[in-house]
Amino acid sequence: MKRLYAIAFFFFTLGLLSVGAQVSADCSNAIPICNNTPTNGGTDGYGVDDFGGAAETGCLERTLSGAIESNSAWYRFKTGEAGQLGFNISFDAAEDWDFALYKASDCSSLGAPVRCNFFDNGDGNSFTGVGEDPTGATNVQYEDWLNVEAGEDYYLLINNFSNINSGFSIQFSGQIFIDYPNTALDCSIISNLLGPPIAACDGDTVRLDATTPNTASYTWYRDVGLGYTEIVGETNAALDVATDAMYRVEVVSNAADVLISDVQVAFSTAPTTNPITDITLCEENLPFNLTTKNDEALGTQAASDFIISYHATPADAFNNASSLPMQYSPVVGVNTVYVRTTSVKNPNCFDVSEEFDITIIETPTSTIQTEVFLCEGATSETIGETNPDPNYNYNWQSGESTPTIQVFSAGSYVLDISYVNLGVTCVNTVVVQVVVGQTPTISTVIIEDFNANNKVTVETDIKGDFEYQIDDSPVQGSNVFTDVSAGAHTVSIIDKNGCGFVTEDIVVVGFDNYFTPNGDGINDTWQIVGMESLQQPVVHIFDRYGKLLKELRGADSWNGTYGGKLLPESDYWFKLNYTNTAGDRVTAKHISSHFTLKR
Repeated sequence: MKRLYAIAFFFFTLGLLSVGAQVSADCSNAIPICNNTPTNGGTDGYGVDDFGGAAETGCLERTLSGAIESNSAWYRFKTGEAGQLGFNISFDAAEDWDFALYKASDCSSLGAPVRCNFFDNGDGNSFTGVGEDPTGATNVQYEDWLNVEAGEDYYLLINNFSNINSGFSIQFSGQIFIDYPNTALDCSIISNLLGPPIAACDGDTVRLDATTPNTASYTWYRDVGLGYTEIVGETNAALDVATDAMYRVEVVSNAADVLISDVQVAFSTAPTTNPITDITLCEENLPFNLTTKNDEALGTQAASDFIISYHATPADAFNNASSLPMQYSPVVGVNTVYVRTTSVKNPNCFDVSEEFDITIIETPTSTIQTEVFLCEGATSETIGETNPDPNYNYNWQSGESTPTIQVFSAGSYVLDISYVNLGVTCVNTVVVQVVVGQTPTISTVIIEDFNANNKVTVETDIKGDFEYQIDDSPVQGSNVFTDVSAGAHTVSIIDKNGCGFVTEDIVVVGFDNYFTPNGDGINDTWQIVGMESLQQPVVHIFDRYGKLLKELRGADSWNGTYGGKLLPESDYWFKLNYTNTAGDRVTAKHISSHFTLKR
């Protein structure tokens, strides 16, 4: 995600400039700001209640002061161009600041804020605002970017909630300040011959231009805290300055009219980036925390005064665009990182003179199967890397130094695969789990037949990873087969890990659970439906004592008699025999073997 920063508005510690302090506790006196205006605050109270006793405005609610504001500062600005706009409000990490931004042309019709944040500063952040935290931190005290059009008016309320107040500064940000560095904000809202207050960097020279038509003379003055004194010898229309002060020009026209204009000029310390050492890392140690290089970059400079950002190209560093994530995962090889050190008070004061390399050594790769089954009955299995890399070293924690080993029992086997490059050893540790696999067994087959759609369920009491098959149909993960035709079938359970399979022959036929041989023409006989699908089927019917009562072949049925006599109402048993595909005579299993005769 891009983080783009514009010309900054920043905090001045010049007590001498109190007459030009950029603070107003009331909306009606909101301080106008534009592209080059230094903006700082140190709030003290809230003046009048700008919300007329209201209990809330957007996300802000009434505070202990009895009003929504507790210690407030109001600013206003006007957009000069269209684009993405945001701002950063920087402050002491021990303090709690809130803000609300209104799209409005005057204080009497603020409406609801278009951006608002009230989260406490429990995380100890140093910024809140709109857009993205300039440090790259994930920060709930930030609201989404604004997409603005030219000519829009905004009012910004900054409120100190903690009542601990060491001041704040505002820096504007966003693509609009990259595209339109001089006209992103409309400076015409500040009416002054010398223009708005000016922020610059140490070493810069600022030209103050008071050129006015029909002028007889120009006299320049400077206030460094003791009042204005004339700058002797400076009588031109323009004055070049290089030191903090309040400056004044007195312009006398040819008609003897006098015009006086004041302007505040302040210079921020320009940072210097110190040399940063290169690093070499193993791929497995990524991501690398770039913030660990901040101290090297800053040296003795105060971390609170500067922002360190890291970039993939010199152009990105110079433009403060596309900063790298602080948790950075570069590709294998040499990656050059370009460092930008930026003044918190004035992002125009920056240094991009330093860079360093992060060399990433590849972590050894493997094609090792990490779960191996030692099948029931097998004495050993081979585990490890079957396609070893000659540049790698293979060391098992059990002592072997070969890519593969033989194992004879279940357990965890640990292999360290190492690669040495540029004096750095990178290790990939692979754990192989050896599990004893049992050959599957069929515990039961549930046949739901004599239905419109016959269903067969194959069950096992062995735990494992199995697939199922009926006859030559494709294997499936489910143990349930539907729409099974009548006749003889073979069901199979197959171990997916190569530990064997088991098959069993079954018969799918249908019969009534009871019959009523009373001569009414309904259900008077009992027979098995579907026998014609079997080879040479024979059914033997027995009483409860095992006495053979009847033998049925093909489509034969039984009327409930034995030797011409009616048998009593009772349960009767049967066996179904047939010839399987191998030519063997077998007894059908897994079908219900009894039925009931009712009179």
